[in-house]
Amino acid sequence: MNFARSQQGLSILGWLVVLAVVAFFASTAFKVMPHYLDYMSLEKIITSVETDKAADVRTINDFYLHVSKGMQVNNIRDLNMRDILEVKVENNEFRVHLKYEKREPLIENLDLVVNFDKEFRVRMP
Repeated sequence: MNFARSQQGLSILGWLVVLAVVAFFASTAFKVMPHYLDYMSLEKIITSVETDKAADVRTINDFYLHVSKGMQVNNIRDLNMRDILEVKVENNEFRVHLKYEKREPLIENLDLVVNFDKEFRVRMP
């Protein structure tokens, strides 16, 4: 009975199960990651209005134009800016509400849903 005690580690079946679980989570991460990267880019574009003196953003249309240019530079093409962004001017600052959700198919009829909802207060330059 010394043989059973000397065996260590996972069997082939055990390794396959571990590999399948790791592959599932990696696949999920690769499907969700681009949406988070787009969201972080949008956050940077919106907050850059405050620090970008060259843009000279003073009106709501200027703000939308600035965000549109930033979306083109960052290759964000699957979002309609007018649908996801609401901009108001109050007390010499922009009040921006960024709200949207993205769906990625996972398995059959199961989808991954990421929901982004954030408000910004950006001072006019």
